Amino acid sequence: MNNARFQVSIHILTLLERAGNELLSSDYIAGSININPAIVRKEISNLKKYGFIDSKEGKNGGSTLARPARDILLSEIYMAVKPAALLGSNKNEPNPYCPVGRQINQHIGSLFAAAEAALVNELNQTSLAAFSGKFS
Repeated sequence: MNNARFQVSIHILTLLERAGNELLSSDYIAGSININPAIVRKEISNLKKYGFIDSKEGKNGGSTLARPARDILLSEIYMAVKPAALLGSNKNEPNPYCPVGRQINQHIGSLFAAAEAALVNELNQTSLAAFSGKFS
């Protein structure tokens, strides 16, 4: 996956889970991830849209989880932020006169769909609470 949104989102949500009811600022979260706070705010906005986060703006503002971490599956997070094509896509049109070229997109599409289904199935086995429990 050439997109870091899933990793950033899990990092944000894990920090919020570990903080309990304490509001965490985007600056604090950005410091943990070591990225620009504007990127964190953009991801928080997206995660809020999907019902993972509640946030309060202003001087004493910040973010918390909107629902219990035990009720959030990693597969849900992935589906909220997944890239359009998990394994990338070819921008060139293959040669339709080539026996491989005329069928490659169909077969690669099936292969990629199966790979993504396996990934989602694996992520469906782990809650945010279980993932967060791995940290000491």
